[in-house]
Amino acid sequence: MRRKRSSTFGLAMSAFLCAVAAAAGRVQAEDAAQERLEADARAGRPLVAHVVVALCDNVHQGIVPVPAALGNGQDPATNLYWGARFGVKSHFAKVGWQRLSVAGAPEGGVLERIVFRRTVARPGGASATCVVVAEAWDGRRIRDAIGRFLSLSAGDPPAQIEASDADGQKVSVTAGGASHVVAYVGHDGLMEFAAPGVPGPGLGGPRRSAMVLACSSRAYFAAPVARAGAHALVLTTGLMAPEAYTLDAALLRFFGGGTPAEVRAAAAGAYATYQKCSLSAARRLFAGDP
Repeated sequence: MRRKRSSTFGLAMSAFLCAVAAAAGRVQAEDAAQERLEADARAGRPLVAHVVVALCDNVHQGIVPVPAALGNGQDPATNLYWGARFGVKSHFAKVGWQRLSVAGAPEGGVLERIVFRRTVARPGGASATCVVVAEAWDGRRIRDAIGRFLSLSAGDPPAQIEASDADGQKVSVTAGGASHVVAYVGHDGLMEFAAPGVPGPGLGGPRRSAMVLACSSRAYFAAPVARAGAHALVLTTGLMAPEAYTLDAALLRFFGGGTPAEVRAAAAGAYATYQKCSLSAARRLFAGDP
């Protein structure tokens, strides 16, 4: 009996130490990501988000079907998560983000790439130039889209995006795995297949934060994001509509110097407003690391 109790105690202690180590790793990732953001803001460098959007697809994803035009995963122009009213491309253009012209054609499963820019107020009367690079992925390629997001979460690979503004001024953006925050928007494909292999953490240098706007993403994405070495800034605890107003609100608060809790509160506020649900329910929907 003594041997059994000793064995049980050893297993419990091992589990406890693993949990402590995991918690310490999450705190380290959060601190490193926040410190990097603040340092770049003080230095006047652009603050960058890279967003991977898996287009809604009635045929190739395990979703409740939506109207055909919204659920055509090969047509970004009308897709629920891209060209429709609250899609990333449409919504950001209406709420104060300036769209830039992007040089070069997208590759692989990316059907369209867009870049938005705006100035965001920060504490103490400062401001920062903020850039969002967003990719519309073919809905058939959702596994590849999630793999892309997880690779970016690990910092691999950084990407140099060349764009120009309305006056023809050239804008060069360091995005990809070098972004301050990476986001995935779309169906939670990990409900149906295992997460693609995750590279080792921090391959692209400093840590970054990550958002996953998909149903119950905390249960399915928290572990892969942690393996990638990113700070899980915004995850979800239940079913949700991953429309762009939530992403916009979270990014504005994040770039504006908000704490992780304030970023999630901003996401919840936008979600409650647009979905016409209670703020308390929306607050329960958005979470960080387990």
